[in-house]
Amino acid sequence: MKEFNVAVVGASGMVGGELLHLLENRSFRVGEFYPFNSGKKPAAVVFRGKKYSCEAPSFEALVKADIVFFVSTDEVSAKFAPRLAAAGVWCVDDSSRFRLAAGVPLVIPEVNGAVLKSETKLVAGPNCTLTGAAVALAEIHRKFRITELRMSTYQAVSGAGKSAMGELEEELKAYFRKGSVPKLKNGKFPRPIAFNLFPQVGDFDDEGHTGEENKVEAELKKIWGDKKIKISTTTVRVPVLRGHSLAIWFKVARPCTEAGLEKELRRTPGLKYFAKPEDYPTPLENGYRTEIVYAGRLRRAKTSPNEFQLWVVSDNLYKGAALNSVQIAELIAAL
Repeated sequence: MKEFNVAVVGASGMVGGELLHLLENRSFRVGEFYPFNSGKKPAAVVFRGKKYSCEAPSFEALVKADIVFFVSTDEVSAKFAPRLAAAGVWCVDDSSRFRLAAGVPLVIPEVNGAVLKSETKLVAGPNCTLTGAAVALAEIHRKFRITELRMSTYQAVSGAGKSAMGELEEELKAYFRKGSVPKLKNGKFPRPIAFNLFPQVGDFDDEGHTGEENKVEAELKKIWGDKKIKISTTTVRVPVLRGHSLAIWFKVARPCTEAGLEKELRRTPGLKYFAKPEDYPTPLENGYRTEIVYAGRLRRAKTSPNEFQLWVVSDNLYKGAALNSVQIAELIAAL
């Protein structure tokens, strides 16, 4: 099998570290390896037992790669990815910059991997929040057609980066020292997060929806290829380090039973379904370096005969980011 020269932009970051771990553990065939960071601070990474210094990215350096993973900022992706793709380099972008761009496939391999084509070199990965829902409900949507989806998210602080995890830890330490949670200066969050939660992930628009809520709606419609589905979301940040959880209500167009839905959940790629109500997944048990999505507590809602409820948990740094990118690269290698 062919080896690929691989570059990782953001290699020294949190998602970058997980991506390197996965490239090693999943035995992706890497030839030359080129790690990059912002260049603002010295940084190094270890990959397959060898230490590499990270440098600031440049087009001349990145174009040496066959595949470039972008696990950095929207701005960095915008600066380099289109030009690299035009030069024939595969670009797997984990930022939000190109997710909704026309002509750029937004890919979750288990759900819509078939949209990948060899002539389209720029590929976007999804927002980590919606990934669990997109995977868990994919086969149900194909079989019974979901017409409405309502969701409340319970999002780990790692979704806001390494510094956000440090912020939660700092607040907890301060509480146990002083008996109160401080409001940190220059914090990542609009409110204290220790022993707290708040229904805001991103900035509010004129209608009161957050950026994260709008992303969930638009991206899920693109991934499922369904512009008509009605989606309403409340995104909530919770004091969990890792692992996003989703409480989902969904309506279906075609008649079905819980047994019929369970059959689809059990055959859904990338999903483990817990049938017993008490066997529900949690972020502590199922949200750390887990390569699949977990679902449980399926039941018929009391509001409508064709509405059901489901609880979903996934690792936002793995399936929501680094793992999804590596799976995309594995599909690329198979083209």
